[in-house]
Amino acid sequence: MHRSVIAAVSCLILLGLALAVPAGAQARPEPVRFATFNASLNRNFEGQLVGDLSTTTNAQARAVAEIIQRTRPDVLLINEFDFVEDGQAAELFQDNYLSVGQMGADPIDYPYYYVAPSNTGIPSGFDLNNNGVVGGPDDAFGFGFFPGQFGMVVFSRYPIDTDAVRTFQMFLWQDMPGALLPDDPSTPEPADWYSQEELEVFRLSSKSHWDVPIQVGAREVHFLVSHPTPPVFDGPEDRNGTRNHDEIRLWADYVTPGPTSDYIYDDDGVYGGLKPGSMFVIAGDQNSDPLDGDSIPGAIQQLTEHPLVNTEVTPDSEGAVEASALQGGANLTHQSDPRFDTADFSDTAPGNLRADYVLPRVNLRIQDAGVFWPVQDDPLFRLTGAFPFPSSDHRLVWVDLSIPGSAARGT
Repeated sequence: MHRSVIAAVSCLILLGLALAVPAGAQARPEPVRFATFNASLNRNFEGQLVGDLSTTTNAQARAVAEIIQRTRPDVLLINEFDFVEDGQAAELFQDNYLSVGQMGADPIDYPYYYVAPSNTGIPSGFDLNNNGVVGGPDDAFGFGFFPGQFGMVVFSRYPIDTDAVRTFQMFLWQDMPGALLPDDPSTPEPADWYSQEELEVFRLSSKSHWDVPIQVGAREVHFLVSHPTPPVFDGPEDRNGTRNHDEIRLWADYVTPGPTSDYIYDDDGVYGGLKPGSMFVIAGDQNSDPLDGDSIPGAIQQLTEHPLVNTEVTPDSEGAVEASALQGGANLTHQSDPRFDTADFSDTAPGNLRADYVLPRVNLRIQDAGVFWPVQDDPLFRLTGAFPFPSSDHRLVWVDLSIPGSAARGT
């Protein structure tokens, strides 16, 4: 509450508040719900998403919007949302889907959003997959058939300090100390899948990494969002697995005070990581399960075992447990607890995995958390369903946080 407002409050109101709160007790800040959702709102052709969102009748967009309306995040990252200049797609999704109550759900309004370019689909000019041909989605800086495919967007009910956003789209992989650069197993030289000429332009982020400051009352929370590449669709060189590992590592280094983050530079050329003591929430489809799947062992543990990350509560669902048991296949051999799964992948391989994360700083207390994955007899199961999915093969993951000193909820 601003000082001018405090000064205007009458003594009677102050007395009423004092009587309402027991002596010695402190008012508990209203929780702020942070969420991530790989909503699969990517499309096959440039401009197709704008066309779909220009109507109010796209079935998938309606299902995605209803999931968001049912879970009601305050701050939301959507992965696989094609980038469109000037935020056109984001505004259409708000106006034609989120602002329209879906199947009895209340509309939800996000006055603030942030979009920026993605490395996906931007031609590199090199033969990055070493198939003898230059061009196509696999030779782009991030896999994509057109620039911005599989991008991302942040929606917020709290103000976004857009002037203070830091993006790391251009950061070069070779500039990460000790980078796990992929090795061509057919040659004796180490870490030589990419030529030196290629490494001088190869970007670490398959989409981008964004540090988006969210103003929650008088406090600032850095929403650190990304979408590392899947650690598959490659060969024995494991170029996507190693990239996935280091994309995850970037945030682990970024939030670590001291020299660990000194090497990181943003797209404005500013070096260094997050200011020590800053509040943060790391979110996104990390494409890495702690124990199962194809990611490099220990990849996601760079975040989940980081001393500054709060993992006291893990988002879960009964729907994930049910799906694992009913689908069988690779799920029967998994080591991770199925109740933590967030993605419904092929039953033969890799099976259902925990791929999506919302990870707050240790000083942000987790009040509640969950994964939107209804069981089959739940009326809302129609929103997640079975393959072919009505919304996405990923599930929305949310965490309710106590923000110290925060004010009431945003608009």
